[in-house]
Amino acid sequence: MGTMVTLDSDSKFLDRDLIAGGAPWRLLRLPGGSKAVAQRWALGGVVGAGEERFARTLVQQGLLHPFYQCELNVDDVDVIVPVRDDVASLRALLSQLRQFHVTVIDDCSIYPVLVDECARQFDVTLLRLEDNRGPAGARNAGFLATSRPLLWFLDVDVTIDNASDVLQRLSAQFADPLLGAIAPRVRGGAGSSMEDRFERSFSPLDMGARSGLVVPGGPIGYVPSACLVVRRSAFGEGFDEMLRVGEDVDLVWRLSDGGWLVRYMADIVVVHRARGTWRDWWNQRVSYGASSSDLAQRYGSRLAPLRTDAWTLVAWASVLAAKPMIGARIVRVARGALRARLAPNTDDADHVSSEVVTKGMLRAGGPLARGVVRTFGPLVLLAALHPKLRQRALVVFALGTAWRWRRTQFHPSDVPLALADDLAYSVGVAQGAWRHRSLTALTPHVTKSSLSVRALLGLKSSETS
Repeated sequence: MGTMVTLDSDSKFLDRDLIAGGAPWRLLRLPGGSKAVAQRWALGGVVGAGEERFARTLVQQGLLHPFYQCELNVDDVDVIVPVRDDVASLRALLSQLRQFHVTVIDDCSIYPVLVDECARQFDVTLLRLEDNRGPAGARNAGFLATSRPLLWFLDVDVTIDNASDVLQRLSAQFADPLLGAIAPRVRGGAGSSMEDRFERSFSPLDMGARSGLVVPGGPIGYVPSACLVVRRSAFGEGFDEMLRVGEDVDLVWRLSDGGWLVRYMADIVVVHRARGTWRDWWNQRVSYGASSSDLAQRYGSRLAPLRTDAWTLVAWASVLAAKPMIGARIVRVARGALRARLAPNTDDADHVSSEVVTKGMLRAGGPLARGVVRTFGPLVLLAALHPKLRQRALVVFALGTAWRWRRTQFHPSDVPLALADDLAYSVGVAQGAWRHRSLTALTPHVTKSSLSVRALLGLKSSETS
């Protein structure tokens, strides 16, 4: 009681007791009288007496976001910074963390004396690993060497304008006993070069401008460990040291699967420097693609390049095949099926079915094209060489590429890097699939629909015939 909350910005009231949104998306029927409470929270409000259980339900479904205010206690937080020879970045970061308990993990640097000198200069704890264990192993070593209740993991090439403010706002949210981890927005640098501008808009670590609950398969599927605060009691076995890339995705998903909440706060921003050379930039993108196959061995369809239901896929395929009437038929029948399932006291069933079915299918088009181009871009371009497939392939490729700019300003100079980014990722996915001899990360996840083929064809069910 007394907690400040606000309704998720993408949630939408559809009827007297229906609300849509959340992570993952759902259509939720509110218990009697609770719509007025939820509407009161739409622009921010306080949880009153007797409203705690309702608020907790909406929080855990990603429809409501709590906010807590409390003073920062630096004695509650251990800052853990892995490094390997990048002493210049380490010095810049430590200069921003003078008031904190910092443990630097030297992950088998070639020139350990320089790292040691830097650690002495800023009077921080230094732990040297004799073997290079990678980011996961270095962070785990920091976890074992510390004892405070909160762990703040920071990459050495992160820049923070006001570390105290960032940590205070992040750590305050642990007043929620179910919160396991929280991360701010991680954006690219603000330089003037072509690479800097591209990274500012499309850094692979940037989860976007919307705060929310982090849920596998949701709008915010994971958060990076470049700047991540974790509750020690939720950390469990820590990062998986078998993963050199993707270890942060794995940790976040294990936290979520274990019942912990993971939050993303987009209004708190830190900066992560882009790779110093084009070769490193390319290799980074390839490694991210390759990690999808590593993770797919554990999480299966969560790493699918496309996630949709069967009829949405057929509807868009029919549009691409210049048979839009098939898609229109699917939408019409699906709307009718939803109307039939809605409660008799629904005020405007047509409006609800239109919002859920029609707009839902329309919104699926861009992400589907984006998923195709992101993972199968080279194959789409190869298909464009065929005279009969050229127009359709180019439409998919153009839409999937342009979808990047749906929420950011378009710069023509970004196009070459956007194409290179997608190409590198797709190369990595293919490499990972070949290494594991598995197509899991290349296989779309198509879910079944409650809409039957008989209903689509207008045939009576066998039970009523």
